[in-house]
Amino acid sequence: IYARGSCDDKGQLMMQVNAFEALNVNKELNCNVKFVIEGEEEIGSVSLSGFVHENREKLAADVVMISDTDLFGNDIPSITTSLRGLCYFEIEVTGPNRDLHSGMYGGSVGNPVNILSEMIASLKDSRGKTRIPGFYDKVLKYGKKDRSVINKAPFNLRDYKKDLAIQEIAGENGFTTIERIGIRPCLDVNGIWGGYTGEGAKTIIPSKATAKISMRLVPNQSSKEIGKLFTKYILSTAPKSVRVKVTNLHGAEPAITPTDSVAYRAASEAFKEGWGKYPIPMLEGGSIPIVTLFKKELGADSLLLGFGLREDAIHSPNESYGLFNFFKGTETIVLFYKHFAEMMMR
Repeated sequence: IYARGSCDDKGQLMMQVNAFEALNVNKELNCNVKFVIEGEEEIGSVSLSGFVHENREKLAADVVMISDTDLFGNDIPSITTSLRGLCYFEIEVTGPNRDLHSGMYGGSVGNPVNILSEMIASLKDSRGKTRIPGFYDKVLKYGKKDRSVINKAPFNLRDYKKDLAIQEIAGENGFTTIERIGIRPCLDVNGIWGGYTGEGAKTIIPSKATAKISMRLVPNQSSKEIGKLFTKYILSTAPKSVRVKVTNLHGAEPAITPTDSVAYRAASEAFKEGWGKYPIPMLEGGSIPIVTLFKKELGADSLLLGFGLREDAIHSPNESYGLFNFFKGTETIVLFYKHFAEMMMR
């Protein structure tokens, strides 16, 4: 299935609907189900927090099931147990009050594109770490034993690079790729523009340059604290020849979900029955803001039962969702309800 949202997250939502329909039609639904559907996840679920707070009694539940994550592979089923948080900002740098002829003014006026590029370059060092003071102060540290367990996941670096058509990986020194994604924070430019980008030539010094920058956060980091540190630092790197506007677009907190809950055990049994093997726990590099929201407001942990694959290319052109994953995911959700109800009634 090729479409924006086919995997992230309309296709996975439809698995939930289809599973519920099958159980309902066959009179096999042995527990109560409440659906909460919203379409603002990509901008931080800004309207949902108020709704959940005002309807805590109506939304009370034993567990929240979310299908918005990946599998390690179709031959290696997995359940996501950790999510990174998010800080997302827009930086606008303004120089002269209009675009200028680069011959008449070049060399005498600050160029916002050049300056923004230098500001961005100052955010990270050659070892892949950010230079923002205090950024790593509260990052959860993992010992050798925990890191060894994390790296036992059947991750193939050669296949990873082949899938992305890259010659070499990059990131923070001293950590494996799977650690960089799962247990370390990062900073990335998500978009940058300014000046003339049309066909042909137009020699100007642009009036403005803009970039969108995101930071993925790990347990113990706070999006509000990191946002303040980022804002203070980025403003300190700007010369007086430009004006800088920093806009906080949205944030999300990192989350860890339990592996000893009834829901996790029920999901594990569902995989064993449907896939012939138990799933492995997986650390996810993405963010789902509602996980911490539901925990805070409802006191309920989330079960992150997703069936996407990395090759589905979410957020990219030609995003896709495999039919095998769609139907097998639906079947697994049906089996989850069966095992969950049985375990809760024991």
